[in-house]
Amino acid sequence: MSTRTIGFVENEFYHVYNRGVDKRTIFLDSQDYNRFTELMFLSNSALHISVRDIRERFASVYEFDRKNKLVSIGAYCLMPNHFHILITPMVDGGVTAFMKKLATGYSMYFNKKNNRSGSLFQGTFKAEHTDTDEYLKYLYAYIHLNPVKLIDSTWKEEGIKDAQKSYDFCASFQYSSLQDYLGSTRPEKMILNPDSFPEYFETKDNIKEELFEWLNYKDNLFAF
Repeated sequence: MSTRTIGFVENEFYHVYNRGVDKRTIFLDSQDYNRFTELMFLSNSALHISVRDIRERFASVYEFDRKNKLVSIGAYCLMPNHFHILITPMVDGGVTAFMKKLATGYSMYFNKKNNRSGSLFQGTFKAEHTDTDEYLKYLYAYIHLNPVKLIDSTWKEEGIKDAQKSYDFCASFQYSSLQDYLGSTRPEKMILNPDSFPEYFETKDNIKEELFEWLNYKDNLFAF
């Protein structure tokens, strides 16, 4: 599905993503990943929020009451040079406002930390309208299976070599929402608002079965 300019409509679902300019690495270490996940939580608010202030006031940023949220997030995955988020707006203009706050906040942090200037991301974020149940359900697999690239870079083109190993790696990958769907009680779970999305998976076994089905699929359906 090609990228195109779209308007964001409440109660509709969107796959948003972006990568580093010139495909550069945007997450260099665990501190970077953790800062981005914190910003996914804190940017999802109509309030003007200072990360420094929140950190001084709370033991965890996830304890902060954000009041009115801009979007609901159904799934996400952070990769070394790009990210994916499954999202639906809660208010008019919510997606654009959230993504602007997220990108601006992370770019300022990253540039200051690494003594650099200029754009970090490859233009404005990309977005795809998820207009069918089939495609929305597929995106849960696509987003959560992205980490397989880190241990098997050609699996999408040549097929998976070890489905169990790949599943286990994704299930243990800290920087996606899969752990939260598998029952984790980590504070990052507060990023998600699954009640705003269809409930496709009643149990952890349902999720595992779905991911294994895609891991063993031979055609290249992951061509984004």
